[in-house]
Amino acid sequence: MTAPVIRPTTIKIDQTTKERLKRIADARHRTPHWMILEAIRQYVDREEKREAFRRDGIKAWNEYQSSGLHVTFEEADDWLAELEAGKDVDIPECHI
Repeated sequence: MTAPVIRPTTIKIDQTTKERLKRIADARHRTPHWMILEAIRQYVDREEKREAFRRDGIKAWNEYQSSGLHVTFEEADDWLAELEAGKDVDIPECHI
């Protein structure tokens, strides 16, 4: 397996942010470089999940538009309440 190619990049941050980052990095016994990489990784992970959620919502909306199948708020709310109470209940049937 080949190691990924790592290329340097530059970011410009103001002095106050740079000093804040340094203080946090020192407190965590990490380098500012590590802190920046971790922040970027977390941001990218979160945004990928948010984008997948958005796409799933659009897909569900399009499916509803074409089929009309749905459950009402009350049906979903009742089902979730039973799950929360620890009951093993089936998902409500979709209907038009």
